[in-house]
Amino acid sequence: QSKQGDLTRVTISGGGDPSCYPRFTDLIELLGSMEAPLHIGYTSGKGWDDPKTADLLIDNGLSEISFTVFAADPALRKRYMHDPTPDISLKILEKLCEHADVYAAAVILPGINDGPVLEHTCSWLEERGAKGIILMRFANATNQGLILGNGPVIPGQRVHTITEFRDIITDIQSRHQMKISGTPLWDPEIGCPFAILNEPDLLKKLPQVSRRASVLSGAIAAPYVQKILTECGAQAPVIAVDKEIACLITIEDLQSVPLADLEETVILPGRAFIHDPEAADVLSRDGTVRLVVRGPEMLTADAETSMGMTRDQVLEMEMNGFSQLIWIINRFGKD
Repeated sequence: QSKQGDLTRVTISGGGDPSCYPRFTDLIELLGSMEAPLHIGYTSGKGWDDPKTADLLIDNGLSEISFTVFAADPALRKRYMHDPTPDISLKILEKLCEHADVYAAAVILPGINDGPVLEHTCSWLEERGAKGIILMRFANATNQGLILGNGPVIPGQRVHTITEFRDIITDIQSRHQMKISGTPLWDPEIGCPFAILNEPDLLKKLPQVSRRASVLSGAIAAPYVQKILTECGAQAPVIAVDKEIACLITIEDLQSVPLADLEETVILPGRAFIHDPEAADVLSRDGTVRLVVRGPEMLTADAETSMGMTRDQVLEMEMNGFSQLIWIINRFGKD
């Protein structure tokens, strides 16, 4: 990342775990020679088996890191993250908290690392200076987001309901100063996703919906999207598919959509994993030819996005996203 030709930050990110890179030390020393703040976008830390790794990172300019902790209990970390050296990983995390902005993350399994275990983990992180923790709701079924046919991940493992998960975040945030938020929801500090619902003056500034189109969304977001569009005069209902996360909707989800409920124009989530012509075929198989178009990529911010944002920035994102969605409805919808 650069500004006016000057390097302002180097970010390590991607599909893998940097702690498991075979030439991680060489990479960090090379990047450190550039004398720019270093940001590691994600690591589990389980590839690090030497406490001196923390010194390596600090000495080479680490300024921010996202670190999956699961629990501050080494035994749980070893069992569920398959960390061969959990005590060392936690020592590294502890030292990094003293010298860099650390944002922890934990996938929450009911009965495993929630309840008192989660309280201990949050207290442990806060005492060591972590900036925040993102709690990730465990997914164990296709409709919860396992789209590669690899579910269940843990046979028989219960999953928190959305209401339970939201209540956990609200409760634990009330007892801690560091930021605690969750994905797929929620951020108590900002009020997102869909913080705009608490801002009636901003809702009034959105364009009015003047045409009819069916907006498809995930099961979690659909009620919120419906409320906002209704405030803007929409008559057509938002259609919720069985998949909870809109960005993970696949063609299989469309096959169970009741076609009789659809308008002649159907708007898909911008990031849905669907080939548009195939979607048009599936949604037109009752003989009504339907126009399928894409909506905005983002309508709001989940915790992974809002963790580094202000409330005003989230509201601006939502205003832009819904203004664009309403423009698409009015451009491609039917009278």
